[in-house]
Amino acid sequence: MTLRLPLDADNLERAVAQDRDAFLQIAENAKEHGCIHHSFYGGDGEVIAVDEWETPEAFQSFWDDQGPAIGQLMASAGIQGEPAPPSFHQKLTLGDGF
Repeated sequence: MTLRLPLDADNLERAVAQDRDAFLQIAENAKEHGCIHHSFYGGDGEVIAVDEWETPEAFQSFWDDQGPAIGQLMASAGIQGEPAPPSFHQKLTLGDGF
């Protein structure tokens, strides 16, 4: 799953540092809902969340549960508008991975 956020990476880092416990609680909740891997990437005035979930439905359950907490964190980081809808992709095994 990828989620593009109209947000400056430095602002997100500051917001996370100010409320690290809430941020880590969101991450724990993601694991409980079936998130296997999670990373953020920042650049060009946006942050991209890249996750591996057991199913798209597992992500949706997490989002439904944690949406208010995530929204509060994004607001404190100065998000500029709405994130794009999440995109779901299936990993391809082509023999060139490392």
